[in-house]
Amino acid sequence: MVLLDRQRRRRVSRPRLRRVLRGAARALSVSGEVALVITGDRAVRALNARYRGKDKPTDVLSFPGPGGEAGLGDIVISVDTAARNARSLGRTLPQELDVLALHGFLHVLGYDHETDDGTMDRLERRLRRSLL
Repeated sequence: MVLLDRQRRRRVSRPRLRRVLRGAARALSVSGEVALVITGDRAVRALNARYRGKDKPTDVLSFPGPGGEAGLGDIVISVDTAARNARSLGRTLPQELDVLALHGFLHVLGYDHETDDGTMDRLERRLRRSLL
């Protein structure tokens, strides 16, 4: 697992995020390489515009690697949006980063809450209870 912190505004606990992702991988019996990038709104907005056609920042983007699950992929989180979300949802920033890392990880594995009739949401809730 590669964890890159590309921002300097907020302190991020790398061991905590590694623990969440490793725990999810273990719970789902998956292996492979995943990169988690923590950055700001500007970088995420550019990625969101380029790959999703949405010219605005978002909290988390996922990019499955080649070969599906075996290749895993990349997760990019905007710490700026995460901080805003945390405040509005009554969570701490570390808690919100945990949630977003897990959410992004499930997307990397191919889950899609917009099209799967609740499968991803149910799995995410179960994993949150056991990991977060």
